[in-house]
Amino acid sequence: MSVVKHFISESLKKAEINEFLRNEFERAGYGGVDIAKTPLGTHVVIYAMRPGIIIGRGGETIKRLAEVLEKKFMLLNPQISVAEIEIPELNAFVVASRVASALKRGVHFRRAGYWARNQAMEAGALGVEITISGKLRSKRSRYEKFRGGYLPKSGYPAMKYGRRAEIHVKLKPGILGVKVRIMPPDAVFPDKVQIAEPPQAPIEEEVKPSEAKPEEKEETQEIKEAKEAKKSKKAKEAKETGK
Repeated sequence: MSVVKHFISESLKKAEINEFLRNEFERAGYGGVDIAKTPLGTHVVIYAMRPGIIIGRGGETIKRLAEVLEKKFMLLNPQISVAEIEIPELNAFVVASRVASALKRGVHFRRAGYWARNQAMEAGALGVEITISGKLRSKRSRYEKFRGGYLPKSGYPAMKYGRRAEIHVKLKPGILGVKVRIMPPDAVFPDKVQIAEPPQAPIEEEVKPSEAKPEEKEETQEIKEAKEAKKSKKAKEAKETGK
């Protein structure tokens, strides 16, 4: 197998696993999966809002899931771990599934889009874009975007930090597509420059003569008395020699 075919087959397998887990654990607030090959097998990390549903009682659900991934998707010795999503509003899969469930309940697409965008921006996202496409109001298919904040679509920051998700919803008029792009608050942009202020040297306070320590005052008085005593001694000796 060539390198190109290998990468294509691996990407297709990951997309199939992602779709299977999303349908299987929709009630758990599924938020994506990371698959990495290790010398001991395949490490699978599942992100969810309610990890207890995926783990199950005594780990029964997660054991059954490992068997399914090994037999159906040909993963070698899958080691599954579940991570809890701390801020669901910044996870693209969670936001897309919320919009999809709102559309299933009959909520107007504009209301669902604006609500999801505002929730993500209030959670601290730098930029959000939600695209809903399909037969929205007429028989002709179209799309509508709900944007907010700063969201670059190309370049290094978009590839490294950008979070994407796409979910399809089947309604009476037809199938609607929901695409979500989120730029998290911890993204670093190369064109963002921070000017650091130069360090200020510590200012030394001048001590006034009146603010001198009492010990120093006592020492100066003793020195003055000693000088006066020497002068008086010299004066007496001069008088005695003159006599």
